[in-house]
Amino acid sequence: MDFIDVAIVGGGPAGLTAANTLARQNHTAVVFDPMPYIYTGVAHMHTILTWDLRSLEEYRSETMINILASYDTIQFVGVAVTKIEKKSDSHFEVTDASGKVWSARKVMLAVGSMDTHPDVEGYSRLWKKQIFHCLLCRGYEYSDSPSSGVLAIPPIRGAVAARKAQNAAQFTHEVTLYTNGNNEVTAELEAIVGTLIKPKLHIEARQIKRLVGNDEANSVTVELIDGSSKEEKFLVHKPQTIPQGPFVGQLGLATTPLGDIQTKGSRIQTTVPGVFAVGDCSSPYKNIPSAIASGRDAGVMVSAEIQDVKYAQPTTS
Repeated sequence: MDFIDVAIVGGGPAGLTAANTLARQNHTAVVFDPMPYIYTGVAHMHTILTWDLRSLEEYRSETMINILASYDTIQFVGVAVTKIEKKSDSHFEVTDASGKVWSARKVMLAVGSMDTHPDVEGYSRLWKKQIFHCLLCRGYEYSDSPSSGVLAIPPIRGAVAARKAQNAAQFTHEVTLYTNGNNEVTAELEAIVGTLIKPKLHIEARQIKRLVGNDEANSVTVELIDGSSKEEKFLVHKPQTIPQGPFVGQLGLATTPLGDIQTKGSRIQTTVPGVFAVGDCSSPYKNIPSAIASGRDAGVMVSAEIQDVKYAQPTTS
């Protein structure tokens, strides 16, 4: 039976960084890379030195070319993984969509995540166009705009919503927090916003009827249930997410209240020994710099675990 050291499921920034890290330690790895990414529809990368405002697809393509040109222990396979079965802490069977079964010592999930949008008319059409989850990535281009809004709709509420409003206030003259008729969320925010600069931040407690994009003005109109409306340059919200693929159920992985794969502190290891999770599928911070950092850390941890077994003296009975 031929073993690969690590099966990496997903070839986004986290998976690619992990592969590069493992290559530097002479480990073998196969990167399975057929899936879409949460960044699909995002035109540019941000806060990646020398890659700011450049294409993510270009980054991924050049990274794969560089790895293949520099190292001979990494393979890229453009096929989906359909099943992962654990045989032991150092033996996993990975079945791809062609039916081929790969034997790996460790598994690294870099599968990204899928958004679950709230039940608000117009939200899905405007997501990533005028509704943003990260203003570090999208806020700067809207500097000095008249107003913006924060959708204080679960899972975003309370202190998190207020923090996002403060962030939005860096780019617009005023910010409205929309609680969509949720009295409990409204009460939470009133206590917090009362301690902040009131002319800058407002709470709108009425229920939202729908969100309408204004293509010419590059803005969004929030229509309320009573017929009133307000135009915002952009809206901020972070929807619930779930990891892509069937692997949480297949491997029995624990997840966090936000739906991410649960990991043990900085070790990037899941609740199932031998299985690691990196990038957006295991982090509430859905951004590329965090994904790259987690891929590097996981590569180091996986390498150490494999070497611990490889160089341990055999036990005698």
